[in-house]
Amino acid sequence: MTSLTGPRRLLLAGLAIASALVLTGCNPGSGAVEDFSGLPVAEEEAAGEAGGEETDLGGSTEEETDEEDVVEAEPTGDEPYVQYLDDGGKLAITIWGSSTCPVVPTELKVVAEAGEGNAVEAVLPEPETRPCTADFVPHTTVFWTPVYTTTTEPLEVTVGDQVVTVPIK
Repeated sequence: MTSLTGPRRLLLAGLAIASALVLTGCNPGSGAVEDFSGLPVAEEEAAGEAGGEETDLGGSTEEETDEEDVVEAEPTGDEPYVQYLDDGGKLAITIWGSSTCPVVPTELKVVAEAGEGNAVEAVLPEPETRPCTADFVPHTTVFWTPVYTTTTEPLEVTVGDQVVTVPIK
């Protein structure tokens, strides 16, 4: 049996490192991807702003009318607002509160995998101890949709003491 020479060892080490990076990329972490003040822009709204197709009469195209009408709850501030983004690849959690001390979830933990309840929990930080403004504004935190959940069954999202059900995507 022959031993590996220096260049071959480096090549194998490089391949091992590249493989590890690829595998980690397939399983996104539980930390936030994006964090901003305000509500997330729904995909349909973004498409409409980019010049979506309309018929001569100003109605929707045939493709749009064939799709099933899905009624989603409008964000009110009474409870957290949770929705899928990027065709289910991300999950946006909007929580209302002070603009100077927003409640920003730190991670998303799977508490029941797909087929066994399909549920996650948004981990919240300790409440602020400094003075905060008394305004009431939305703040959105976006996470990768957890690997062990599915968009093909309702997702239960626990945020603090409230549970929000996200409909099938």
